[in-house]
Amino acid sequence: MYPILIWRNMYCTKNSTKKIGLLIGLWMLMTMPMMAEDVVYLTTEQFKARIFDYKTEKDWKFKGDKPCVIDFYTTWCGPCKRLAPIMEEMSQKYCDLVVFYKVDTEQERELAYVFGINSIPQVLYIPAEGRPMLLKGLYPKDEIERIIDEFLLGKKETK
Repeated sequence: MYPILIWRNMYCTKNSTKKIGLLIGLWMLMTMPMMAEDVVYLTTEQFKARIFDYKTEKDWKFKGDKPCVIDFYTTWCGPCKRLAPIMEEMSQKYCDLVVFYKVDTEQERELAYVFGINSIPQVLYIPAEGRPMLLKGLYPKDEIERIIDEFLLGKKETK
């Protein structure tokens, strides 16, 4: 009942546009962290700018400052659809430590060709230092977490 009274009172005052603007601003501040954690869709040009420019460099040199995960997928792929919510969850869990990207292999054919993507899903794990690791297929969530923790973040297994 309280939010209804606030909403009704907004329309009953002279400063209703200021109040609406304030509410929209508060909503944006509250949802901004959630938006920042989303997986980023990556184009070939963005890949060359943010990750590695394979046209000008011969040896692997990662441009980023945080490790990243790149999910190569297509929209019609069943295993890719099952992997998507896992990657979303991982992007939220590791939001300050790892950057998560998605590459649509049908839209970004050049990039798929460069990495030899001939089956999907495939996930490229890129540590901040060192060589990347490309894995084919759908892995369970706990295995993806283990790979991120150990390979990307250098954490030792604690079992």
